[in-house]
Amino acid sequence: MPQSVALARRFVRSLLDGVGPAVADTAALLTGELATNAVLHARTEFEVRAWVGEGRVHVRVSDQRPERGLVPHDHRPYACTGRGLTLVEELAPSHGVHSTADRKTVWFELWPEPPAPPTSAWETVPPSGRNVNVTLTDVPYALYWAAQQHWEGLLRELYLTRELEARTGVRREDLAVAQDVSNVICSCMKVAVQQETPDSSTLSLLVAFPAGAAAAVAVLRGVIDEAEVAGRQGALLSLPALPQIRAFPHWLFDQVGRQLAGADPTAWTLTSGEPNGTPTELAPWDAGEVETASAPTVAADDLNRIIAVNTAAAELLGWSPTELVGRPLTVLMPEHLRERHVAAFSSLLLTGEARTLGLSIPLPAQHRDGRLVPVRLQVQTQEAVDGRTVFVAQLTSRSAPFGRSPAREEGRYTSPQPGPVSLPSTTTKAKRASVSRSALERLSLMADIGSAMTSTPVLGERLRRVCGVLTQRLAEWCTVVLVDEQGHTERACFAHRDPQLQVSGVSIGRLPAVSETAQGSLPRVLRGAGPLLVTDIPEPGRAESPLDAQQLQLFEQLDADSAIVAPLRARREVLGALTLVRTRQEHPFTKDDVLLVAELARNIAFGVDNARMFQQTRHTAERLQRALLPELPEAGHLRMAARYVPSSTTAEVGGDWYDAFVLPPGDTVLVIGDVAGHDLKAAVTMSALRNMLRGIAVDRPEPPGDVLRHLDHASQTLYPHSTATCVYALIKGDEGGPWDLHHSSAGHLPPLLTTAEGETRYLDGGAGLLIGMDVDLPRPTAQDRLPPHSTLLLYTDGLVERRGEPLDAAMARLRRHTAALARQPVDVFCDELIITLGADSTDDIALLALRPTPTG
Repeated sequence: MPQSVALARRFVRSLLDGVGPAVADTAALLTGELATNAVLHARTEFEVRAWVGEGRVHVRVSDQRPERGLVPHDHRPYACTGRGLTLVEELAPSHGVHSTADRKTVWFELWPEPPAPPTSAWETVPPSGRNVNVTLTDVPYALYWAAQQHWEGLLRELYLTRELEARTGVRREDLAVAQDVSNVICSCMKVAVQQETPDSSTLSLLVAFPAGAAAAVAVLRGVIDEAEVAGRQGALLSLPALPQIRAFPHWLFDQVGRQLAGADPTAWTLTSGEPNGTPTELAPWDAGEVETASAPTVAADDLNRIIAVNTAAAELLGWSPTELVGRPLTVLMPEHLRERHVAAFSSLLLTGEARTLGLSIPLPAQHRDGRLVPVRLQVQTQEAVDGRTVFVAQLTSRSAPFGRSPAREEGRYTSPQPGPVSLPSTTTKAKRASVSRSALERLSLMADIGSAMTSTPVLGERLRRVCGVLTQRLAEWCTVVLVDEQGHTERACFAHRDPQLQVSGVSIGRLPAVSETAQGSLPRVLRGAGPLLVTDIPEPGRAESPLDAQQLQLFEQLDADSAIVAPLRARREVLGALTLVRTRQEHPFTKDDVLLVAELARNIAFGVDNARMFQQTRHTAERLQRALLPELPEAGHLRMAARYVPSSTTAEVGGDWYDAFVLPPGDTVLVIGDVAGHDLKAAVTMSALRNMLRGIAVDRPEPPGDVLRHLDHASQTLYPHSTATCVYALIKGDEGGPWDLHHSSAGHLPPLLTTAEGETRYLDGGAGLLIGMDVDLPRPTAQDRLPPHSTLLLYTDGLVERRGEPLDAAMARLRRHTAALARQPVDVFCDELIITLGADSTDDIALLALRPTPTG
């Protein structure tokens, strides 16, 4: 019974009246931990004995389950369970366990000023009966530890829950089975991990499990699933798991159960689960990777505090990195989005449902001086070695300033002072492993690699120089495989220590595709595993895919004795793989070398990423397009806001544009348009049409239909093979109203009018053909009244159109969203539409909103 724990503590205290308070307190604490273990895991009657002799406190806790050994846990700062034996190890100078035929006794001894304690070790009891080896391939050990901590916390809370079955659907007898097999899994995994040196971000383990454990493992999975449901419904205090922590135990339990039944293993990197459930980034989170990332990157913890930020992100938003660490993440958000962010973040933690993780979302960030910076935000989760989940956000600048409403009050946001924060240590067992070369040699090699990667902007030449350094200093052979944006693989570099030596049949260029089932070292690394040490090289005939076959044939031709294959990973993506080979004439690679190669590969990956980004910056068309977008005019009675968001799936530019200006009589013009095409030519044509339309509108203040007809004539003369859609709208009315909208459309989606009460309707009047189709057809002009505080929205098709979805459904969705935002400020109105409808749009988006507001 849980009450037995308190009785055990009181019993020990009653026997220690003459002992110092510090020793008595420690004895009571450790007794409580051992009694708790007896209640939870032995589930038998247990006996507590305590006495003082020779200046020492002796405590013995005995249960009647000698066959159930202790399950010591690695000490994890954020673990909610598994600390009992760790506390005994830390606080008791002498401790241990002794088992007989009918009982198991866990003991410790305390004394005020202990001499050097005798060696004490926990006794391990191997599982009884026949064991079966289970192969677990590409286990990301940081994710495993986080998942283990989570499911053990759920089991602990279920045990303490009253009316368990009524509240959670879990039966007490199933919980007992789940608790027992969880201990077995943790114990078996701990033994397997200890037999490996975690020299990479992933481990491939051979784990011995009891042959008859499959049914109990299935019960454990069911109990955990029921607990997750209860957590999402608020029936438990434990928060539900995030997608990747929820997916990993499913894979683990399935592998144990299936392989115990005779099935073949499936690697974690081959698992396809729920969205965001199988992250491509398998390495433990490292603050150093954030700080050295080339893209603006910010990391936050589950308290929404910034724990790491790089210079690129800080400078983008007007801060220094040290100023941001410790502040709430909301300091980087405009005030009108902070409440939304807090609500979404809280919902993620409370439900475990990731609605926006992994999506590229356009929104404004808050600069330190108060202005808005258009960015695309992509957030991923990653596990730290201490068991925490870290939220890593990359910011992609969208360079164009947001259109501002002149009525918007300008001001500077004063952020709160930073509070204390402790960055998690990234020192792992792998990083503490010794290497076979001196620190000076390592630094020298790192410097040479850095020089090679920065010596030229040409990526291919960079890699050739890198391979030259590596073959002179570390390996006999070196090759680099890259993955492009379309997922194609190619051998980008191949080098030998002797530059004159040639290998027949080995060429630079395209390689076979990465198979989703192949278990070879290269495809596994390209899917996210590694770095991998290869000492037992299979024959080419054992290859599982064409890519495997080429890699093994290469090893055979090179007379490879050992190799290290390491991923080139940057910005949470695998860009390629580095392979180093030693022949039989050299000392083989060892696990000590893997650490160095992993660090080299990371630096090379940053160089590859920087080279690709350098090539992309040559394409300045998007900057030109953004520079052509106008500043919105000032008209106090007309609140305006505009947004432009390029496609998140392409780096090319398009022909979307908006415009707004005031004619000499005082009427306000709004324009939205889209030139056919998605390239530099479309952007140039868009610029020309925009300027021609401005000139025509000022020179000929005629009805909108006539203005578009003149534009059609000019376009046919100057750009005879181009077509475009366009809406030209003219707002007439004094500051106090009423206001009338005169408009004409050249094949464009109709404007959407939303009243302050949330009523919506599309303004379908004034519709005509696209610009460039037929200049002889008349173009009508429509007129509609604009009610006070209503919102007129002009937009391009990227906001609504989605592949495979009827346009009517998309237009209805837009109406629902504008109705819900009817009373929001126009800036918020536009931002929310972009955030909600613009995430991962495959097309550019331009929108322009206007709201007439009576003065006085």
